[in-house]
Amino acid sequence: MIIETKNLGFGYHKDEFLFRNVNFQVEKGEIYSILGANGAGKSSMMNCLANLLKPVEGEILLKGKELSTCSLSEVAATIGYVPQIHTPAYGYEVRDFVVMGRAPHLGLLEKPSKKDYELVDQVLEEFGIAKLAHRAYTELSGGERQQVTIARAVVQQPDIIILDEPTNHLDYGNQIRMVHFIRQLADRGYGIIITSHMPDHVLLLDGKVGMLCPDGSFQTGNTAEILTEENLRKLYGIDVHMMYVEKLKRNVCIAGERL
Repeated sequence: MIIETKNLGFGYHKDEFLFRNVNFQVEKGEIYSILGANGAGKSSMMNCLANLLKPVEGEILLKGKELSTCSLSEVAATIGYVPQIHTPAYGYEVRDFVVMGRAPHLGLLEKPSKKDYELVDQVLEEFGIAKLAHRAYTELSGGERQQVTIARAVVQQPDIIILDEPTNHLDYGNQIRMVHFIRQLADRGYGIIITSHMPDHVLLLDGKVGMLCPDGSFQTGNTAEILTEENLRKLYGIDVHMMYVEKLKRNVCIAGERL
């Protein structure tokens, strides 16, 4: 098991929890999607998993070892983390920004090699953003930055990649392309944890699902168990319908009321 949570709980104020009793496991090649409304605590949970925030209760195990006892190099070699928002500090060229993902594989004073840059070029090509290679990262749009930051995590070649709302800032076409690319990453053996507020993206990924409810409770199971009309209505507070589309050979989620 790459990562496992046991009775995980977190809150920013004493006796006020964003979530409690979070239990799930993710192995290589698996996708675990976490659904929740805005402000529910999804990003805080991802920051706990990435060792950026300390849980108030419970534990996180990384390959069976308590995460808080792992060295920075152990965490970096195992977890690739893409936050929802990344603020650039310097105008690196995209190619140089992405190659920073190779840092866990380099010595203290070692520079990226030709092979490292070849991997960068390959990933940029797969993402369809090779044209950005020599653009300054600070000049990119929000959607382009999101794609480039995910590319850096892939270049890191960790065991598991944590993506906090990776389709944020992307147009509809690039959202769907990103969902399909995430599926491909899992097929290559990466474990994936993704947060989303788009049920249809979770349906497309069709993996394990966790639902972070407004009251801080957490439900987990497979897609069919968690993505029900009843659960989604409670989560989003609107009329929601799950419908099977014969042409697509899958369920889709649609809002049933006029807004």
